[in-house]
Amino acid sequence: MTVTLEVSEGVGTLRLDRPPMNALDIAIQDRLRELAEEATRRDDVRAVVIYGGEKVFAAGADIKEMQAMDHTAMVVRSRALQESFTAVARIPKPVVAAVTGYALGGGCELALCADIRIAADNAKLGQPEILLGLIPGAGGTQRLSRLIGPAKAKDLIFTGRMVRADEALTLGLVDRVVAAEKVYEEAHAWAAKLAQGPALALRAAKESIDTGLETDIETGLAIERNWFAGLFATEDRERGMRSFVEEGPGKAKFL
Repeated sequence: MTVTLEVSEGVGTLRLDRPPMNALDIAIQDRLRELAEEATRRDDVRAVVIYGGEKVFAAGADIKEMQAMDHTAMVVRSRALQESFTAVARIPKPVVAAVTGYALGGGCELALCADIRIAADNAKLGQPEILLGLIPGAGGTQRLSRLIGPAKAKDLIFTGRMVRADEALTLGLVDRVVAAEKVYEEAHAWAAKLAQGPALALRAAKESIDTGLETDIETGLAIERNWFAGLFATEDRERGMRSFVEEGPGKAKFL
């Protein structure tokens, strides 16, 4: 398979496996959507890691496949492309991208769909579509600008340049840089810790942040208020508050 979903300790690992560079062809795009939707449905998946292997995250789209497509074909395909990545972004559980080697074009856009990005110290990220006479088409112009700001996003998108891990960290494009051999371990540990947390509260926090960023602050506050009040109907809220009162902060165990 080009993409697999393996579950361990409540963590589902979405593993790209199309050697040598994990080029994101149509088969990978469609499979990503299927498995992202599966991860969303499954109760035993409480957090997700996106991983391309030890050598490369994903070096971009399959250029040979795209070269054969005309305007009409891409009008149809571009929606499916975006929907595949959006399915990953909308997984209502904590998602971390474990980035090794190249994360370029669609690979960078896939990493942007995660909640945080842990990168290898040898990682290189970028949106080089402009060098093909194109622009990012899987969410890069939107998610990158929201993450690092429009001016920095325009610099990367206008020039098509790659940035190394240290600059990506400075830009806010990645959140942590570790030794290459530690990337998956660190990402899995982050996800496994959150997999033990209150699932509904984590979902509420993610949706409040993500949806709120897409609207005005008053609407965002209303979204937050509704989720906040709604959580008072959950067992996790009862468990968390009872533990706080009886045992002190940070000791609650959630199912």
